[in-house]
Formats: sequence, C-alpha cells, structure tokens
Amino acid sequence: MTTTTDTTWYATRVRDLVAADDLTALADHLHTHARLCLESPEVRAELRPLSRPDVARLVHAMVRRQQKSRNRSWSTLELIGQLARRLPAELTPEQLGALARYAVRASYGLPPGALEIVARGLAAAGPLPADLEKVLAARSGESQRLRQLLVELAGLPLDPADPWAEQILAELPTLDPAWQRLVGHASTATTPRPSTGWSTEASRLLAAVDPAEARQLLDRWLAAAGRAPQRQPTSINADLLRGLLWLVERTGPAPEQVRLIGGLVEAMLRRLPGIGPACPKVANAAVGVLGRLAGEAALAQLARLSTRVTYKGTRNEIGRALDARAAAMGIGRDEIEELAVPDYGLTEVGRHEVVLGGCRAELLIAGTGVSLIWHNEAGRQVKSPPAAVRRDHAARLAELKGLAKEITGMMAAQTARLDGLFLAQRTWTLAGWRQRYLDHPLVGALARRLLWLVDGVPCGWADGALRTVDDSPVTAVDDAQVRIWHPIGRPVAEVVGWREWLERHRVVQPFKQAHREVYLLTPAEENTGTYSNRFAGHILRQHQYHALAAIRGWSDRLRLMVDDSYPPTSRELPGWGLRAEYWVEGCGDEYGVDTTDSGSYLRLVTDQVRFYPIAAAQNWSHASGGGYTSGRWAWAEARPTDPLPLDQIPPLVLSEIMRDVDLFVGVASVGNDPTWSDGGPQGRFRDYWSSYSFGELSATAETRRDLLSRLLPRLAVGQRARIDGRFLVVDGDLRTYRIHLGSGNILMSPNDTYLCIVADRAAGRLGDQQFLPFEGDGMLAVILSKAMLLAKDAEITDVTITRQIGSGG
Repeated sequence: MTTTTDTTWYATRVRDLVAADDLTALADHLHTHARLCLESPEVRAELRPLSRPDVARLVHAMVRRQQKSRNRSWSTLELIGQLARRLPAELTPEQLGALARYAVRASYGLPPGALEIVARGLAAAGPLPADLEKVLAARSGESQRLRQLLVELAGLPLDPADPWAEQILAELPTLDPAWQRLVGHASTATTPRPSTGWSTEASRLLAAVDPAEARQLLDRWLAAAGRAPQRQPTSINADLLRGLLWLVERTGPAPEQVRLIGGLVEAMLRRLPGIGPACPKVANAAVGVLGRLAGEAALAQLARLSTRVTYKGTRNEIGRALDARAAAMGIGRDEIEELAVPDYGLTEVGRHEVVLGGCRAELLIAGTGVSLIWHNEAGRQVKSPPAAVRRDHAARLAELKGLAKEITGMMAAQTARLDGLFLAQRTWTLAGWRQRYLDHPLVGALARRLLWLVDGVPCGWADGALRTVDDSPVTAVDDAQVRIWHPIGRPVAEVVGWREWLERHRVVQPFKQAHREVYLLTPAEENTGTYSNRFAGHILRQHQYHALAAIRGWSDRLRLMVDDSYPPTSRELPGWGLRAEYWVEGCGDEYGVDTTDSGSYLRLVTDQVRFYPIAAAQNWSHASGGGYTSGRWAWAEARPTDPLPLDQIPPLVLSEIMRDVDLFVGVASVGNDPTWSDGGPQGRFRDYWSSYSFGELSATAETRRDLLSRLLPRLAVGQRARIDGRFLVVDGDLRTYRIHLGSGNILMSPNDTYLCIVADRAAGRLGDQQFLPFEGDGMLAVILSKAMLLAKDAEITDVTITRQIGSGG
C-alpha cells in the first residue's frame, strides 16, 4: 500500500527534476511510476509550473520512452494524454514526427486538441501521412475542430447522392476559399444545438464572406434541401444541414428565409418507405432555430407547424419553443398561438391587391386556399400573369406566388386550430375577439364563416355584420363575452335554423360546425357504464390511422409484430383533467402478409373507448392482443385506476372524442377500399368488408344523408338521384346504382352486383363546382363524383368500369 510519505517522495523527485531541467530523467520517472504519479495531486501540482514548450519537450521524451518500453500500461497512456492537453501550438519537426507516430500506434493516446496541433503542424510542411489521416477520420466525431481540419485537408466528405449536396460540392470550388472553411465549419454541427464556441467561430468565418452572397447561397442551398427528399441523409450530410441552419440564424434572416426554415422542417419529416421520417434531427434543429429567432415571422412558423407536424419528437420541440415564447411574453400558450398569426400584408380580411407596372393582381382567400386573380393593363381579367409582369417583374411575381403558397399553408394550420376551440372552451371579450379573429386579415376569412355566441346570443357574419339566425344585427358592448358555438345542448330548431341560414347566405364553413355530428350516450353505453363498444370490431389500416390520430392530437405508437407491449391510442385533455383511450391491437399473425417489410402491422382491430383521470396509471397491451392491464408489464407495480363512468364525462367532451374515433374508423377502415370486395389476404376480411361497406350508417354518414336530402334537388345530378335509407340511388341510362353513404361503395341492379370504382383525386375538388355548406368531407365529394359519373353511364369510356356495367365497352 502506498503511504502519504511515498507520494511525497515522488512529488519531491518531480520538483527536483523540474528544477534541474532534466526532462529526460523526469520522463523516465513518470513512466516508471505512472499509476502513482497519475493519482497523486502533489505530483500534478509540481508539474503545473512547466511552460508549454517544456511540456512539449516532456511529452516528446515520454513518447520516446514509451516507444522503447514493453510496458504500455493504461496509466502511462493516460498520463501522456493529460500532459498533451498543454502542448503549444508550435512544435519542432522532431516533436511532430514522434507524436504523429505515437498517435498512429496509440490511436486514442492524444486528446483531440493535441492531435489537431500535430496534424496542422505536419500539414504546414506537406501532405499528411495516410495512416495519420485515417486516425483523424476515425476521431473526427470527437471534436468540431478535428472535423473542420479534416474538411480543410481532404475536402468536404458529403454524399453527393442527395441533389442538394451535389449542388454544394459543385459550387464550392467556384467560390472564395473562405467558403470552404465556412462550410467545413458548418459540417461540424454534431450537437443538438450550437455551443458558444461553435457560434463564435461561425461569426468569425461569416465575417470573412460577403453578407449578400452569404444570404443568397444559404437560401439556395436550404431551398434545394427543402425539396422532397428521396432518401435519408447520411450523418455528415445531416450535420451540414444543421450547420447551415445555424449559419442562417446568425445572419439575421428575413421573413422569406424564415419560411424556408419552416419548410425544411416539413421536408425533413416526410416519410420514406421502410424508414419513416427522412431526418428528424435536422427538423428539430430547424425548430430550435425558429424558437431562438425573435420576431413575428419565426413565431408564425412555429404556430403553423404546431398544427401540421405529426412526428412526436418534433411536435414536442415545437411545443417547448412555443411555451418558452409564451413564458417570455407573460401570456398563455393559447394566446401566443393567436398572436402568432401574421397578416401577410393583407389590406383587408381575405384580400390583398398588388400593382405590378400597369397590371393588377388580386390575392383572394377562397375556402381554405388562396387564388391569384390577374388583370391586364386594360383592366380585363386574365387567366395567368400578363407577359409584361413575367418580363419586367419576375422577382415580385415569384415573391407573390410564394406568399400565396405560404398563406395556403397557414390557412390549413389555422383551420385545424379553430377546430380545436370546441374542447379548448376559450372565451374572449368582444373587442379582443374582433381584433384576433373577426377582423384579422387572415383568421377573419375563417372566423367569418363560423358561428359564435356573443353574451350567449348565437350569431354569424353576413352582409358586413354579425347577425342572428333571423338576420337581425347583433349589438353588444366591447367587454361582452364571446365563445365558439357548438350544436351539443342547443335546441334542434336552432341547429336546423343555422343550417338553413348557411345555405341561404351561401356560407361554406371551413369545417363542420352547424352540421357537426353530436354523439350522445347510447342505451348500450349506459349498460356498459365505463366503456363504449360503439366503434369496436373494426379493421383499420394502421399507418393511415396513425397519421390521422396524430393530426387530431392523439398519441399513438405504430405496433410491430414483436414481443412487446403498447399503450392504447390516447388523447390528454388538460383543461378537463381527463384522458381518453381508444383500445386497438395488431391484426394478423403472418409476417410479410400482415406486416410491412419492417415488421409493423398493416392493420389493427379496434376495441373499447374509455376515459380516465389524466394522471391515472397507463394501460398496456401486447402488440398482438390479449387485453390491457395497468403497468408496463403484468408483474410491474402499478395502481390500476378504474375507468370513469361515461355518464360523468361532460357531454361536449364525450361527443368530440367519439367524433374523432368515428373519423378514424370512417377514414382508415378497410371497408372503404373499393378493391377489397374479395376480403383482402386469403379473404379473411370479407364479412367485415361487406358489413361495413353496406351496413348501418355512422353518425358522420347520417349527417351526410341529411345534407344530401336537402341539397339534392339543387344539384345537377338531383334529377337522376334520390336518397333511399343508407344509399344514394342513381338512375343511369344502363343501370340503377346504389352508393352507400358511409363507404361510398356501389351496388348495381339487378341483383345488387358490386361495382368497383376507384375515385380519382379530382373528386376532392367537387366543392369548387357544387355548393356544400362545409369543407373537409372527402367522402361526400367522392360520393357525388361517382353519382355524376354514373348518371351518364352510357358516356363512360373507362374499360375497367364499362366491363363491370356490361355495356360492351
């Protein structure tokens, strides 16, 4: 055992050798007693006064001693590494050569800083030895400076398989050498957020390039990276993108650059087959930049992304960024999202006019999109930008088109946010609501198509004023309370009256409100008490269900055919202190038939809907079923919490949660697939497909039927169509067709023969041609498009349809 006296002797010996400047003997002493010297604070204290040149001499001597010795203990290597942290920037050729050979033999013997000093010193005299370059490459991930040095010596190791990376590699040789150093530094962005040292170096390197050129190049490269990625970026490519984002952040980006950053978030979260999101770490870095940038443009992008991003990790990053901004401003999260909506320079609600030369462009918000209407120099409306505008104002034209695209994205985001106001139960003063909603240049285009309660009085916007259902103007004081109107609990006559009011004033709501489905407690649910089987027993396409759940604010994990357990799909409702759960399980047991190549189930089978206190223990179930239990595993300690009785759930909450679940089934059910009449793999789902495709209508489908009953006489197809129970019946010239109002699937006379028609995407734009009082019901558009096609069945030329009809086509 080593005593205090022993360690004192070793320290005294070190002090004497340092005083005698006998560094060779000191190296021998440290090498021989490496472990004791390494562990002794007294020894380290005696070495501290050595100057950096003396440290270089000592390390050189120790490396030479190590080279001659057979004893290569960890203590010796560690002691050399600690001393090498104090190497000077300038070393003699002899020292450089010895340390380079040592770095190759003991590839992790020198710390990153010392390795950089050695490599730079050798590179100044000529090419690096190949074996030392390999060591640099292997250890470049340890240090940003090592990564940058490697780039300077060997060039940027980007993978040109990404088109944007190929573009950068092609442009760099044509630029000032300062750009090589700047891009090299950008490639060292290996951490989730920039360190102080990284940012300082970035600012120094940015100062060496022209600011205008920097903005132009960074914009061009980020725009190229924002185009739909076809592959997952390699690590170095992803690091470079992250570094480019941090560089843009330090240039004080303009609003159009901020929009590029927001666009890159969505691009990097696009799902690639068999992979998932293309590159979440770049998406998260872009969100971090938006969170650190001041100003309305960055806040607007965060607000827009909060309603569009479904990837959980990035959603959390967006949430944290918005929460931090709200805390900094001393307001709530809901308020920050309201204040975050820019007006985009719109001069009035839903409208903006721009004069380019002698021509005029009118930007109009129509529905949830934007249209550009052009007028030539004579004032006549034309279909496209006049030639004079394209020739003389190309930059302004591109800017205007970009603005229209940005507004379209923000409109979709705000539509989703407003749809969430029902459960948020937000209230405003009339004055505050007018500013943030009714008269806001962008949000007003949505708010003026919704119904509101002003001091309890239902009203809508028509003819330039708020009006009641009988069109009387509404007058109220500025501090009157405003909240969004919901049909639940309202008299039937009031709901019907507002539906007629919307049709009379030709108001197209951005989502169902007056026609919103209401889900009341059923006798079956009163009997079960704590759970609902209303949406049990359905077969859903998992990936479509998973994406839709995320959009609607539910948490869901993709289930894999593995020995693992999963929580149910759930949605937390903090304002109500509740958590809703929809129980689902993987469906099938044949790998490759019931799963994707990566092992995730293609389909799920649904079970109960339940409600719990928000802090209740989480339920779990095996991926392939077997029921849910509290706790991660059956033997885990967890206090099971009983589900809440359904009659204790506020009616609004019950209705909105059930509406979400109905939406999941209505969109993701395999019963909606017209090509599945054979029942899918081995015909296993034939009975379910038949029962769903032509069975009882859901609440959503019943709303569809009620609406069509009123609208059909006004539609072009109305003379040949009628409602009959669950079907829209269409009389063609060749046959009569029955279109199910839930699934959109078709039976034709005689004998109810099945007719398979796969609707094209144009069906979703039917509302542009026919008045419908709300947007967002894609199945209604599909049904009407099929009805219009079949009403003129003798004119159909598609052989896949005519062969089924039997027209001889």
